[in-house]
Amino acid sequence: MSSDTLAMAFPSSSITRIAAGALISAVHTAAARIGFTAAVAVTDPGGHLKAFDRADDAPFLTAEVAVDKAWTAASFHTSTHTWNDYLANPSIAPLSGHPRLMAVGGGYPIIDNGRCVGGLGISGGSYEQDQQAAEEALAAVGFEVPTR
Repeated sequence: MSSDTLAMAFPSSSITRIAAGALISAVHTAAARIGFTAAVAVTDPGGHLKAFDRADDAPFLTAEVAVDKAWTAASFHTSTHTWNDYLANPSIAPLSGHPRLMAVGGGYPIIDNGRCVGGLGISGGSYEQDQQAAEEALAAVGFEVPTR
């Protein structure tokens, strides 16, 4: 096989620092409107932390949970609230023992032009509030809101 026909790599995209900051700001705005304070994590598509912020009065555990939600969402390009259904499958259930897997709403892949460019994780409200703030923030910044 010649190197002309064999792809040796694929181009990848990652969320920018400015877009990550805009998402964090949009989450805090949405969370304040909804009625809670949050920790917000943004990762690159490999799950590495790109940006983070925790409101002054958000509980300290929200920091770790937000990071793990973002990591989980970026890992399979899937929102974290869908993991409860996945983990009900006995073939997938062993993943529930993974220390970073977060099967709680509030984590979303960050999708730009059909490509995952990172993960967004929010913790501080109920799982419904975290999900709502994430969806509002993604839409406000101009990212796609995943349906799963």
